[in-house]
Order: sequence, then C-alpha cells, then structure tokens
Amino acid sequence: MLRPICAGICALLLHPITDTQASTVFRCEDSAGHITYTLHGCPESSNQDLQDAYNPTPGQGKAVPLAKASKSKSGKNKKGSNQTLVVVGSKQDGCGNKLTSSEKRHAVIRQQVRGGMTQRDVESALGEPDRISSNDGQMRYHYADEKGNKRQVTFDEAGCVQEKKKR
Repeated sequence: MLRPICAGICALLLHPITDTQASTVFRCEDSAGHITYTLHGCPESSNQDLQDAYNPTPGQGKAVPLAKASKSKSGKNKKGSNQTLVVVGSKQDGCGNKLTSSEKRHAVIRQQVRGGMTQRDVESALGEPDRISSNDGQMRYHYADEKGNKRQVTFDEAGCVQEKKKR
C-alpha cells in the first residue's frame, strides 16, 4: 500500500511545473478506433499519445494566428498581356437565361412579370395565383386584386413566362 503512494509522490516531485495556460493530455485510441482525451492516462488496451494543448486566454499578450496567410501569386494582369476570361460553366434557369439574377430580383421586388421568368419567380413576385388554367400545353396563372383588376400570366411548356409578341 505504501509503495504506490511513494511512487505517486516521487512522480509529482519529478514532474516539472507547467504553465497554467498549457497542459499535456493523453490521447487514447482503442482497438475500435474510438479516441478519448484525458488527463489521467490511458487503459492498457489503448494506444497512448501525449498531446500538448495550448489555449491562450483571449485578450492577453499578442495575437495568435489561426493559420498562416499565404500570398496569392495570381490575379494581377501585366501590361501588354492579352488575357481573356473564359466562363467554363454557368447556371441555367431553364428559360434561356434571358434575365440576369439582378434583373429578376428587381422585377420581383417591383412585383413585375417579365419574359424569361420562371413560375417560381412569378410566385415570388405576385404570390400564389387565384386560379390556374391550362390550354394546349400552356399554363396560365390568373390573379385578381381587391379593386377587381385582373392579371393573367402565360407560361410555355418549360414553365417560363412567354414574352408578348410584338406587332
């Protein structure tokens, strides 16, 4: 009984005093791959590694960088070089990308319907339709306001707002 106590006291006397902000913890990994961190050592059946943990108190001393900043070597175009931008892929809205996302956003905010908008865009601008009808593969959303004004939006087979034909 006295032997384990002596061993513990000797270990404490021989162990150097560490900084209060840093500590060494044991990383234990069992045969199933489960990892446990502890201050008290690992079971005999686990692999044991020592890990130094340093967690500075915020606002004390100088800043500790989380990652090293890397210098970018790209971007600046030298004088006289003719480099062109090539777009490899772009998002397709299913309506031929007739409107940019900015144009669609402005139309939705102003509650406008423009050719090239999708059914989802129209519902964002005007809300759920009062009535939906379909004829010859064309779907129509019917809207009516409190004043009795009626509005109709016609979609093609792909679900895109049809542009009015110019005369």
